[in-house]
Amino acid sequence: MTANLLALEGVHTHIGAYHILHGVDLAVPRGQLTMLLGRNGAGKTTTLRTIMGLWRASQGRITFNGQDITQMPTPAIAALKVAYVPENMGIFSDLTVRENMLLAARSARNVSQIDEARLQWIFELFPAVEKFWSHPAGKLSGGQKQMLAVARAIVEPRELLIIDEPSKGLAPAIINNMIDAFAQLKGSGVTILLVEQNINFAKRLGDTVVVMDNGVVVHAGSMRALADDEALQHSLLGLAI
Repeated sequence: MTANLLALEGVHTHIGAYHILHGVDLAVPRGQLTMLLGRNGAGKTTTLRTIMGLWRASQGRITFNGQDITQMPTPAIAALKVAYVPENMGIFSDLTVRENMLLAARSARNVSQIDEARLQWIFELFPAVEKFWSHPAGKLSGGQKQMLAVARAIVEPRELLIIDEPSKGLAPAIINNMIDAFAQLKGSGVTILLVEQNINFAKRLGDTVVVMDNGVVVHAGSMRALADDEALQHSLLGLAI
């Protein structure tokens, strides 16, 4: 097995006439939580969508677990045990929490076929999922929807979780709950790539960090090293952690 579960090499992405990614090199070490940071418009979300095949790389190579996935369709990438939680969460508002979870459980035809032990583990991570099990997902609060989005992503075992700004708009107490949940997921051996604007969130969770600007990677290294270097933070992000 390679040390990096996911790797991007010289990846370019065009969206219509716009050239968004300009040769992205990025490595996600196996079993670690990698933070993807950068100012708004740096190319972070485009990078995640390109990894998932939602937008096609126009140049370069993406490998997952040693396998070239650059031209794979999104369902085939998901079938490799990769889950993606977009910034808008992708919740089906008219369906219940239970129905949202069942849709994400690819191997289950009904709720009784979802692994019971795994479901109880998810309920412990995100009590709101159990509390509002039979409620329409559209009636949940923003924080509860975010918990459901992550719960849905892990309803089956995953090797890689890709999550775009999970703390956006959440209250501090819910952010702390989310941090605890991600720490448990990482402890269970799941590799996580996480875009985040909340720097305290990044500092508490990240093992490694990648910083993007204008469609390229401008820094990669240890999260702790970046957190300890205010001059580097100002240089890369225009702020101090």
